[in-house]
Amino acid sequence: MPDIYLDNNATTKVDSAVVDVMIPYFTEFFGNPSSIHRFADGVAKAIKKARSQVQELIGAEHDSEIIFTSCGTESDSTAILSAIKAQPNRKEIITTSVEHPAILALCENLEKDGYTIHRMPVDKCGRLNLEAYKNLLSDEVAIVSVMWANNETGTIFPVVEMAEMANAAGVMFHTDAVQAVGKIPMMLQDTKIDMLSISGHKLHAPKGIGVLYLKRGTRFRPLLRGGHQERGRRAGTENTASIVGLGKACELAMEHMEYENVQVKAMRDRLEQGIVAAVPHCFITGDLNNRLPNTTDIAFEYIEGEAILMLLNKAGIAASSGSACTSGSLEPSHVMRAMDIPYTAAHGTIRFSFSRYNTMSEVDEVLKVMPSIVATLRKLSPYWDSINNEPVADPEQAFQPTYA
Repeated sequence: MPDIYLDNNATTKVDSAVVDVMIPYFTEFFGNPSSIHRFADGVAKAIKKARSQVQELIGAEHDSEIIFTSCGTESDSTAILSAIKAQPNRKEIITTSVEHPAILALCENLEKDGYTIHRMPVDKCGRLNLEAYKNLLSDEVAIVSVMWANNETGTIFPVVEMAEMANAAGVMFHTDAVQAVGKIPMMLQDTKIDMLSISGHKLHAPKGIGVLYLKRGTRFRPLLRGGHQERGRRAGTENTASIVGLGKACELAMEHMEYENVQVKAMRDRLEQGIVAAVPHCFITGDLNNRLPNTTDIAFEYIEGEAILMLLNKAGIAASSGSACTSGSLEPSHVMRAMDIPYTAAHGTIRFSFSRYNTMSEVDEVLKVMPSIVATLRKLSPYWDSINNEPVADPEQAFQPTYA
């Protein structure tokens, strides 16, 4: 296993305190929460407590707005499919070109079924044009689905403002907040966001548990039908142990929010500064002034990202070249393509994503090996030979981060 784990946007280590609260619900409190005998005593109460812990983290108005699901993908699908079922006469959906595959793949299938999908473009920093967005809103749109923060670059989108605009136009608004929850403060009760998706394994809870936030009063059609669980909004026996674990993870995320935004951010910035200073022809992608505190995506020109990852792994360092859900593709990341990152750099992007378990000493270890890894690969690159250390052809694409 890698010694240094910097792929926390793919998945996180389950906090030991989360494991501790889960274990009794496998062995001691194993009853079905819907049962009425003593083996179910306390199980339903534990689920209710977890619901309140999630509610507090995201600032929901009431714990009844929290629906437990199996993952972020299920939450995303439920939100969009509910919106179109509840409004059968509306045949348009607005999203972005840089969404997670959980959204893009669903929209692609809906497009085949006759829906019009508006995929909003982004600029070279991954930002949206809100005026263009406003012009897309109409009474033909069933739902807007825009991620709160991009999983590759960390760029944060103005979803609160966008939800206000959608609400004013009479359009439902959903946000995939899988990467943002637990990293930045939220107060959903003060927003017009109708639905929001959470994935437990992105914030030190186990895999296989998620949440769909559903604002009270929002029209809703269940994806899974059957029993009465989750107030009839999501059938299936509750995954009690994981629900309890997610609740604890949300409580811990509240406690560590400041650390995420100060200490974790400092680790990310130190890594960026060190790499940019030591490695020529590389740049940070995304909106450098408005992004998650734990995420950096660095483009290394004239080499392949997969080769970088292999040598990093050999050195005991885990990172990624984009979303784990799209790894293995020979094409550049769809996020890099949407941002119009030059082809010579789009193939060489590496995402480093931190958590509260990382340390500055780990950052220093990465900085020791990264320059030599890049230099080794560039010696093998025919593109690098032709450049011979000359300035890049498009100086506008070679922007560097600025630090306060």
